[in-house]
Amino acid sequence: MADTPNLETTLRGSVLVLLQFDVAEAIRLDRLQDLIRARTVQQPSLKHPAPGYVRYQRPPVVEPLETLVLESGERLQGEIKYYDYGVVSVVYELPFADGWSKLIRLASRWVWEVDFAANATQIVKRSLERAAAALVKPYDEWLSEDYLIFHAVEISGTPTVSELIQQHGARIAQVVRGDTGQLAESEINEVLQSRISYYANDLAVIGWNAAFLYDSATGAETAIQLLEYANSQLLEFRHYDELLTEELERVYKLVDEGTGVFAQWRLARSATQLHTVLLDVAELTEHSDNAIKFLSDMFAARLYRLAAQKVGVPDYKDLVTRKIHTAEELYRFMVDQFNQSRAFILELTVVIILVIELVYLFKGKLF
Repeated sequence: MADTPNLETTLRGSVLVLLQFDVAEAIRLDRLQDLIRARTVQQPSLKHPAPGYVRYQRPPVVEPLETLVLESGERLQGEIKYYDYGVVSVVYELPFADGWSKLIRLASRWVWEVDFAANATQIVKRSLERAAAALVKPYDEWLSEDYLIFHAVEISGTPTVSELIQQHGARIAQVVRGDTGQLAESEINEVLQSRISYYANDLAVIGWNAAFLYDSATGAETAIQLLEYANSQLLEFRHYDELLTEELERVYKLVDEGTGVFAQWRLARSATQLHTVLLDVAELTEHSDNAIKFLSDMFAARLYRLAAQKVGVPDYKDLVTRKIHTAEELYRFMVDQFNQSRAFILELTVVIILVIELVYLFKGKLF
């Protein structure tokens, strides 16, 4: 694949920093709007006039954030979105107008050197103080995910997608990887395999921690929102994975330590708690899975599947599914153990009663 040097090529657009924090089990959006008087997010625009669209089941509530100032002096404007399944999403933006070399250096520095989650945590905490009454079972510790989107609205020469890939494919791969070194052709091809386009002049190249978009501001809305949603899904499944891991470790320890009849009664209480966790995970998973709907828009659905695959949503979802199956089998085992113990106690009680009756019977005959 050729990569024709063109030192005068400039790009105009912006760099977006997506930050997700898992802060609570749920957020009451109606209560939240009353507290902060914020707006709800607009439905993403369509790439095409087909009779289909992407819509949120419960659109997130949005409010502006204070400016984030990095150590380098860069000032990022942002907003925060509150999702009803307990995730807050922060989006910071920095306008960009320069050449490929500067964009590649910026990508490398922001991907590997800047801890955006640490920089934004205090800002998010201050925002959540106002929204505290709308949080359902807030968490003491937050999981977080970050993702970068390099969005080029204009590229000098107005190349088509095929021209852009041919002329600047290697540079796009460097931006997505956050690497200033010259990548091998195999690595470039690996990055560019994860690309998708609808028209001849729009492009999305999606990596595991960054993406490159070439599209108008309106046309890129769907891709940006779906990348944001995919990362929030990853965050939720990470939470479920940790929750199930802790619960399974607790139950395994109890099963290993529990011997004797009375220990089985402790297993019964633990089985009830485990079943409650399973129900909570099932409810929360369904809640987050159904947060966004694809109605006849097959391109948006394909774009989401690609984004979810690259950031790792299916992998974590498989982990959670396997642990749910393990927990269900463990729950059935614990219930069976309890039922056997209870049957033994009932049988023992009947025997004791019979022995007592026989004692009194023979005692009466003897005296």
